Amino acid sequence: MTRLTDHLIVISFDCLSAMDYPILKDLPHFQELLSNGSFCKNVKTVYPSVTYPCHATIVTGKFPNRHGVIDNTLLQPGRFSPDWHWHRRHIKSTTLYDEARKEGMTTAALLWPVTAKADIDYNMPEIFANRPWHHQILVSLFNGSPLYQLHMNRLYGHIRKGLNQPELDDFVLESTVETIKKKPELMLVHFTDLDTQRHYHGVSSEEAHAAIRRHDARLGRIIKALKENGIYENSTIVALGDHSALDETKAVQLNVMFLEKGFINVNTKGKITDWKAYCKGCDGSAYVYVKNPETKQAVQVLLNTLQEDPSNGIETILNSREAYEKGADEHCSFMLEARRGFYFKDTLEGSFIHTISPEDVEEKRYTYGSHGYSPEKDGYSTIFMAAGKGIRPHVEIPSMHLTDEGPTFARLLGLSLGETDGKAIEGILDK
Repeated sequence: MTRLTDHLIVISFDCLSAMDYPILKDLPHFQELLSNGSFCKNVKTVYPSVTYPCHATIVTGKFPNRHGVIDNTLLQPGRFSPDWHWHRRHIKSTTLYDEARKEGMTTAALLWPVTAKADIDYNMPEIFANRPWHHQILVSLFNGSPLYQLHMNRLYGHIRKGLNQPELDDFVLESTVETIKKKPELMLVHFTDLDTQRHYHGVSSEEAHAAIRRHDARLGRIIKALKENGIYENSTIVALGDHSALDETKAVQLNVMFLEKGFINVNTKGKITDWKAYCKGCDGSAYVYVKNPETKQAVQVLLNTLQEDPSNGIETILNSREAYEKGADEHCSFMLEARRGFYFKDTLEGSFIHTISPEDVEEKRYTYGSHGYSPEKDGYSTIFMAAGKGIRPHVEIPSMHLTDEGPTFARLLGLSLGETDGKAIEGILDK
């Protein structure tokens, strides 16, 4: 297959939405991509539309139930902080970076989800210290490229303030600019500043808009670095979002009700000892897992009753087959979609419906904005833009799917991802 570009730089601005287009088109560096390349402001995401399933889809071209990353976190009832799908082993199929490495291409990934322990030349994986005895730097080093990460930390570690934003993205930016000196043929970069601001300040907050402006400056720095290192003319630059977001004021805490109904058992310290039914929140949606047929029938009756009252926040109830048909986990018993203004929490404490207070958000117990909602919701699209070598200028794609991005990237690099759910967007490729 003909290779269309020498260097592919994919920049994911987490939670960048189609609704941001009016702002993006007037910012200098996003405008540069929009004016000189191809774009789509109606990209349909996957279900559930949370970060890890989305990013696994971007590099595989498959729906979550086919690549295996069906949620951000693992099903671990009773854990205060469940582990995430951090590791490459969680993806059941090949990826863009796997195929690039097979062809001898140099690869780099900076905080790209689901890349811990991946075969990537310059790998700074997104993984958290999730045990009291873990240390963040050591966890990152052990799961990525140790010497590379040590070098980045020596140069720019002073910028970081733990996982706080915008400092974390500022560290990722400086590391990206430094890594461009290596002239990787595939580079995947994940920025989360905007997502953080939307969670804790609201979707259309000034804090969110400030993050978009910071992202424009970051994009500009990356473009400048490509030029300074003499590879700009032979590079393709992609900027994309993984999902949109919606504001919410109430949390649906279904496990509180499951506890009351005896579907969940806890010890004297409130820790789960056993469960028959469990709600696994994906923010705007939720999986419900049930262990036996009798409990499943009782849970279905309960859910149907709750759905009848809009104040309970449940918009749609899917069975396992319907969830699978939307690309989600077929092993769930039910999948729930939240009404606008609501999202799901796993907690066992408090009330079934919790009204979110400023104190809740300040202490990061709850958020003001969420994603995870169905891609069928109105105004919930994300965005895609690409410019440079191999990309036709001045093409607007009316609509596309997140699953189309991986095959398009593979086509640019002369690779194949095998059987995918999406297809390459041939209309933007300059062949």
